[in-house]
Amino acid sequence: MSKQHSEVNAFRALLERQASPLGTWLMAGTASNAEALGHAGFDWLLIDMEHGPIDFRDTWQMLQAVDCTPATPIVRVASSDDPALVKRALDLGARTLMFPYVQSAEQARRIVASAKYPPLGQRGFAGIHRASRYGAFSDYGKLANDLTTCIVQLETPEAIERLEEIAAVEGVDALFIGPGDLSAALGCIGNLQDERVQALMRSAAQRARAAGIPVGTLGPNPEMVKGFVEMGYDYVAVGSDLVFMLQQAKSVLARMKGQTDHAPMKVAY
Repeated sequence: MSKQHSEVNAFRALLERQASPLGTWLMAGTASNAEALGHAGFDWLLIDMEHGPIDFRDTWQMLQAVDCTPATPIVRVASSDDPALVKRALDLGARTLMFPYVQSAEQARRIVASAKYPPLGQRGFAGIHRASRYGAFSDYGKLANDLTTCIVQLETPEAIERLEEIAAVEGVDALFIGPGDLSAALGCIGNLQDERVQALMRSAAQRARAAGIPVGTLGPNPEMVKGFVEMGYDYVAVGSDLVFMLQQAKSVLARMKGQTDHAPMKVAY
């Protein structure tokens, strides 16, 4: 039985059994990239509907592809304030959703409500879709609330200031600190090494641990990601499918053309 066909949330189980599971971003919108990186050894893969060309048909096919690999999928919806986007992603079979740019506990409560069936929320019910195995998973409606994991992103100093309030919202299962948007909010866009960014990243990890909630983040290179793990982040991501492709392409081109000053890509999320 595959991870998506078992009566557990695979990402939640991953956090419980493994220290600092490693993921990456899927931004190209292709099932082949998703499947290949799922077999490459990543623990989890994030299908990014917020940035890039990925639509619901792409997400459906990418979820199918990742489900054929050992990796666990997460879907980041394009907006945290549109219940229709949440409903469609869940009906496609996503069990773990990431919600961008969450600023308050009240917003977090609305998010949880959009992802849960009544009486816990207002998610619309349908019997036949991929999540219910097209009706073959007869208990899906009864179990869906327990199978659904909500990750909320804190991406500004104001959101991080309210970390404990947001973490305390029932149904918020994990936090994710977005260093790219945090750098922009602090006026040093793209500079994740800025002392203010690093200080807030470290503070967020410590406070999340004290609040007893898992917290994740991502970085552009292994060195920075290792630093985040040392800060106390529970799950981390490095790069993306597009970053890996472009870095390798530029490296090969530099060698073939005799260039010696090939600089690494600067990437922020």
